[in-house]
Amino acid sequence: MSSTRASLVAVRRQSDVGLIFLIVSGTLWGTGGLTGSLLSRSTELSPIAIGAYRLVVGGGLIVALLAVTGRRVPRGRAAWTRIAVVGVLAAVYQACYFGAVSLTSVSLATLITIGAAPVLVLAAEALTGRRRVDRRTAGTSALALAGLGLLVGVPAGGVGTAAVLASAALALVSAAGFAAITLIGASPVPQLGELAGTGFAFTMGGLLLAPLAIGTAGLGFAPEPGAIALLVALGTGPTAVAYLLYFRGLRTVRPGTAALLALLEPLVGALLAALVLGERLGPVGVLGAMLLAAAVVLAAREPAVSG
Repeated sequence: MSSTRASLVAVRRQSDVGLIFLIVSGTLWGTGGLTGSLLSRSTELSPIAIGAYRLVVGGGLIVALLAVTGRRVPRGRAAWTRIAVVGVLAAVYQACYFGAVSLTSVSLATLITIGAAPVLVLAAEALTGRRRVDRRTAGTSALALAGLGLLVGVPAGGVGTAAVLASAALALVSAAGFAAITLIGASPVPQLGELAGTGFAFTMGGLLLAPLAIGTAGLGFAPEPGAIALLVALGTGPTAVAYLLYFRGLRTVRPGTAALLALLEPLVGALLAALVLGERLGPVGVLGAMLLAAAVVLAAREPAVSG
């Protein structure tokens, strides 16, 4: 009896640690919008170029750490298949999101991409029998989507129907990419840790995006100290560290819960934009932020150990 109780306590503790990792991860992602915006102003790089640099720098820093610490390069077909799949999904997720932004606006692309991702993950869990979507989970998801919609708003008029539909389609593909990364990350490959998996996958994803960036606005920029510092900051906190913590959190927390906690990204991003860039949220935005924060708290209170 005592061993069973000790086992339950250990599982609960691991789940709590996983939740902390996911909360920190979502918070770090929220800093990425501000850092990317400042980098864009400093270098005049296109969003797709910033996405490519973000993945390459984030992944490259992890690979460099692996080399310095003498870690072994991943071996085996299963490990490199996982790395390739995550790398392609990361590239697709970034490219489709920025494509959606270019056709309409950041608000619509963010609303569909970040709003659809947890819905897709929860649907996949329900269809595969990994999780029963009860009233609490459905209510939390609805609250999160309502808050997200009020927070980011909808695009102003003047955008054609064809552009809106194309943007929405790209945003849905982007959401599916992130949802797939979440679901895949919940099933680790033996002998492939988060460091090696994230490092090599993101480096590959960034290299896949590079030709697209070169073919549009290019990758060149003046390598001034401020721009380099912003690039390293973007590749470190919101990319390398955030995704490492996200994948580690997926070990003990269900993918659906993890995807809901990822909604911290637009919440933190909006708050930082208001505090640092002086952007006003307005009453509707403040209400949306409050609803979104409440949904995140409800999701965090549901440990939902995976497996």
